[in-house]
Amino acid sequence: MIEIKKLNKTFDGNLILNNISTKFTQGKTNLIIGQSGSGKTVLLKCLLGLHIPDDGEILYDGISNKEMTENQKTLLRREMGMVFQGSALFDSMTVLENVMFPLKMLTQKDESEIYEKAENAIRRVELDNAQQKLPSELSGGMQKRVAIARAIVMNPKYLFCDEPNSGLDPKTAIIIDNLIQEITKEYNITTIINSHDMNSVMEIGEKIVFLVNGEKNWEGTNKEIFSTKNQSITDFVYSSELLKKVKKFL
Repeated sequence: MIEIKKLNKTFDGNLILNNISTKFTQGKTNLIIGQSGSGKTVLLKCLLGLHIPDDGEILYDGISNKEMTENQKTLLRREMGMVFQGSALFDSMTVLENVMFPLKMLTQKDESEIYEKAENAIRRVELDNAQQKLPSELSGGMQKRVAIARAIVMNPKYLFCDEPNSGLDPKTAIIIDNLIQEITKEYNITTIINSHDMNSVMEIGEKIVFLVNGEKNWEGTNKEIFSTKNQSITDFVYSSELLKKVKKFL
C-alpha cells in the first residue's frame, strides 16, 4: 500500500499539487485521472521519487519517504516497476534482452537465473514466440506487453503505468487493461495508473483519484461514479460521446 499525506509540490512558484491525501491499496488497480495540467503526471513522479515534494509525505507500506536512508531509497526503487507511455524499449535489443535488462543492471543473479526469470515474465504476457524479435517487428500492443514483462520481471511491490493504452486501438487497450489487472491480483502488487482513457476507468478503476487543478476533487470506485453527486467527475467521465449515450439509459 502507498499512502500520501498532505502532499504539496510547486514549480517556479506555481502550486502544482495542493494538499493531496489518499491511499493506494495493494492488490487493486488504482487510477489517477484528470485533464491535462491537473497534476497527475507530477503526482506519479513524486511517487516514483523523481520529484521531491515540498511538503507532506509518502508512506510505502508504512515507511515514510522522509525517514528513509539513501540505501533504503535505493532498495525501494528496485521494488518499483514502470510501464512508460511509449513502452521505452531498446530498439537494438530483442524482446528477451529488453526483459533481461533490469535484472542484469540491478541484480547480482547469474546468467541462467536471469534468463529463466525473463522467460517466465515473457510467458506471463503470452509472448513466448516473440523472444528473439526486435521491437520494430512488434505491434503496439505487443510492445506494451514487453514493457509490462520488463516491469514485473523483478517481482516489484509497486507497479506504475503512465498512460498504458496510449496509441492503442480500443480492443487492444482492453486486453492491456485486463492484463495489468490480472498481474496486479496474481502478484498482489500496488498498481497505480495514470490514465485519460474512460474505458480503463470504467473497466478496471477499483480505486480512482480525480485531480482538478492540482487538488484531489473526488475519489471512489468505478461503480460509485454512477451515483456520485460530484458534478466535476461526472462531467469529466461523460465527456466522451459514447459515455454520453450510455448515461441517457441510466
